[in-house]
Amino acid sequence: MGAVPSTPRHTSTTAETAEYLIGTFVGEKSFPLASDFWQKLLELPLTLRWSSYRVQQACELFAQNNHHTRHLAKILIHLSWCLQEAVRTSGAPSVVYLKAINAVYFSSVFLKYIIENSQSDNIEELCLSLLENEPVPKDFMTDQRIENLLMHNVLTFLGSIDVSPTTSLLHQELLNFMLVVMSTQLLSGPTPGPKDVNPFLDAAMSQESLLVSSVVRRLLLNYIMRPRLPSSTAASYSIFSEENQPGVLQRVGSAAANFVLLPFNYLVNSNSEGSRNQLADCSLHVLLVLIHYHKCVVSDESITDRSDDSASTDPVSKVNTYFTVNPYSKALENARDIEYGIGECVRILLAVDRADIEGNAQNGPVVRLPFASLFDTLGMCLADETAVLLLYSLVQGNSDFLEYVLVRTDLDTLLMPILETLYSASRRTSNQIYMLLIILLILSQDSSFNASIHKMILPGVPWYKEHLLHQTSLGSLMVIILIRTVQYNLSKLRDVYLHTTCLATLANMAPHVHRLSAYASQRLVSLFYMLSRKYNKLVELRDDKLQTKAISTGDGLVEDMSAELQIYTDFLRIVLEILNAILTYALPRNPEVVYAIMHRQEVFQPFKSHPRFAELLENIYNVLDFFNSRMDAQRMDGEWSVEKVLLFIINNCRSWRGEGMKMFTQLHFSYEQESHPEEFFIPYVWQLVLSRCGFSFNADAITLFPVGLHANKEIYYDEMNTNQNGELNEQRVQVDP
Repeated sequence: MGAVPSTPRHTSTTAETAEYLIGTFVGEKSFPLASDFWQKLLELPLTLRWSSYRVQQACELFAQNNHHTRHLAKILIHLSWCLQEAVRTSGAPSVVYLKAINAVYFSSVFLKYIIENSQSDNIEELCLSLLENEPVPKDFMTDQRIENLLMHNVLTFLGSIDVSPTTSLLHQELLNFMLVVMSTQLLSGPTPGPKDVNPFLDAAMSQESLLVSSVVRRLLLNYIMRPRLPSSTAASYSIFSEENQPGVLQRVGSAAANFVLLPFNYLVNSNSEGSRNQLADCSLHVLLVLIHYHKCVVSDESITDRSDDSASTDPVSKVNTYFTVNPYSKALENARDIEYGIGECVRILLAVDRADIEGNAQNGPVVRLPFASLFDTLGMCLADETAVLLLYSLVQGNSDFLEYVLVRTDLDTLLMPILETLYSASRRTSNQIYMLLIILLILSQDSSFNASIHKMILPGVPWYKEHLLHQTSLGSLMVIILIRTVQYNLSKLRDVYLHTTCLATLANMAPHVHRLSAYASQRLVSLFYMLSRKYNKLVELRDDKLQTKAISTGDGLVEDMSAELQIYTDFLRIVLEILNAILTYALPRNPEVVYAIMHRQEVFQPFKSHPRFAELLENIYNVLDFFNSRMDAQRMDGEWSVEKVLLFIINNCRSWRGEGMKMFTQLHFSYEQESHPEEFFIPYVWQLVLSRCGFSFNADAITLFPVGLHANKEIYYDEMNTNQNGELNEQRVQVDP
């Protein structure tokens, strides 16, 4: 093409040589794998700047010619060899890293263009193989799959080479490269199927368990330690940055990200929550994509031992499919506490010791991590959704980390940012709210957690504006925020699943409530009132429809109302059971709850004869009768003030024996992930990646999740619709966030 030279210039400057070599790389002529052309290309000190138009021309021409030149496959092989040399000569001279950076840079730009402009379902344009008559070096195995060779060497470098001022730039670009090669997922539908084509992800999943564990460990250590790129190179070679690009490769990448692939640059940007760090953030993005990948395969009828029990039958094709085990998810589940302090963590980061990845015959290698540092880092970054998703993945899948969290005496490190984020729910995505509520539900399954949060007293909560919270327990604040979330949901989201999760968490907490604050107690009784108003409104609407002759009793609208009415009946019953649990197991410790019930006792009156509520209200009225009768019998000079009533309740709590109270089985709700969580998590992870790391992608090519346009042509992504049918199970809450 005119913008890219097609003939060499024997008396060229460095810029002309660069022009020629890049023009040759994207052109029609095919260079053998062993040609010295590749060394010249990768060793260029690039100083030329290109316009974005020329970059687009280069990408288009490369895509046209790659089928017969196979230059993409060849540069991926050279990238593998560069990484092998870098690993083999640890502390290698700068020329080794320069070649590797150039190779990964070229690969990223042109590979990304081909993926998002692919015209075939199988991404045939990648051409990840050499032609049969291609001359190759003697030590090159022609039968090896290029994607397997590549991913083995990329992951080996990431997992075994320390992050240092010398290597940090290559680490960063390899993480960017990982996002590029894994972006084939964006071309698949929201439900993984056996026809999905993700060659590089599948290759990553096939690596040996020790390598997988070392990669998971390195990505988490990057996230914990947040190493900085040297200032002299931080702006260079970034395919996601437009600033301070000194050379052709940088310009190619920059234009590919910002011009050729412009649309997703207009995704909603995340705020600068926590201590943002490019290498740490990118490490987390790569980790989240890896651990949530699920490969769907068609089962072989001769195989009886499947990797999991998530088999399903396709009613059309009549074949069985199942998901293979994800080794990165398993490695995260097997992470264990290293039991070292932060100083030791620094030592480990600077000198990786393979002994920290211990063999485990049953579950695979054990990854040793500093849980204390991971806990503190998450607490610092939880305002960001990616950190929330990592915390969810840990507490849901790793029993050791969950146990570590539960025994921490500073639970406010995690809970305060979670509660503050829920407080500002109107400014958050529904998915983020769901993830946070599930985390609280998982934590509330532990009785020691429910007891300890009421022992921690907060001097103040400055971000809570509706009421002055002074010397409030962490448990009381959690009750207040959960009830506020239900109130927000009633007026805005109207999501049954959200109600379910909030009430389930409150129910788990109820028997362990200790000295619930006056404000939290009032909000708890008001919660019953809020739900009762919704219930009564539904009853009126249903009765009106039934009385209208034009609408029969079998009308779908009436049936829908009846179903919703049943849901709110369940919700009201749960709130009554929460109050019962407090009164039955913790009344002497919660005089403010008794006061709140006495103060608003009229809200319970309409439901005394309701068949679903009668037995629960008997207990509440048993408590009311006990305190009302003693209050009536006590002579009082002047009127009853709030302080006098509360003092009266406190004094009479000492003589409370619970006589006449019916004992009900304690409610205990547990979280259980749906059988196919990938249908939620894979699109969700990629939405977060695209909106946070600056990674752009052709919006027209995305089929993983719906993409629309605002009137001003900015790109956005729709929030996932995750409402549930609202069915409650007292032993577990089965939810798909």
